[in-house]
Amino acid sequence: MTTHIRSAYPGFLDLSSRSVVQQALFVVAGTLVLALASKTAVPMVPVPITMQTFAITMIGALYGWRLGTLTVLAWLGQALLGLPVLAGSSSGLMPFVGPTAGYLVSFPIMAALVGFLTEKAINGHRPFAGFLLHLGANVLGLALGWAWLAGLLGAEKAWIAGVAPFILGAVLKSALAAAVLKLLAPRKEVTR
Repeated sequence: MTTHIRSAYPGFLDLSSRSVVQQALFVVAGTLVLALASKTAVPMVPVPITMQTFAITMIGALYGWRLGTLTVLAWLGQALLGLPVLAGSSSGLMPFVGPTAGYLVSFPIMAALVGFLTEKAINGHRPFAGFLLHLGANVLGLALGWAWLAGLLGAEKAWIAGVAPFILGAVLKSALAAAVLKLLAPRKEVTR
């Protein structure tokens, strides 16, 4: 008896076999999810935490690294063109050159990293590895955000304002992502 785990790679949704039109619709849907997640705040002290990094890593896992990255880039493009899709309804050029630039640069990298490693088997059947993957992506986002912010404010102020308040949120969102992917994971099939 052999145990075979059906996987839907690349990404949980296996969008690579879909038509270009269908993939484009998934990109549009993903940008809408990202815009909504950016406006969904979890009240935390001292800084409310948005769900945008949760949505970024989940889109990477669900869509795969190529389409996930493209979706995040499309969402950032919408913001650059003036659509109020980022946290705080910000848009235009300022978020890309101001204090949030490092975080914004990290977002497509986060989606690509999670998507790529999900395709390589860090999936819902390995929830602890999934948690570590999503947490690593969040840490990467915080590190790139901190690096940019440190250039503007200095290292200590950047840590206090741009990293420390978001660590608990990163841990909680990573745990939530691992739990959701565990629920979405295809059941194991037993074949003879």
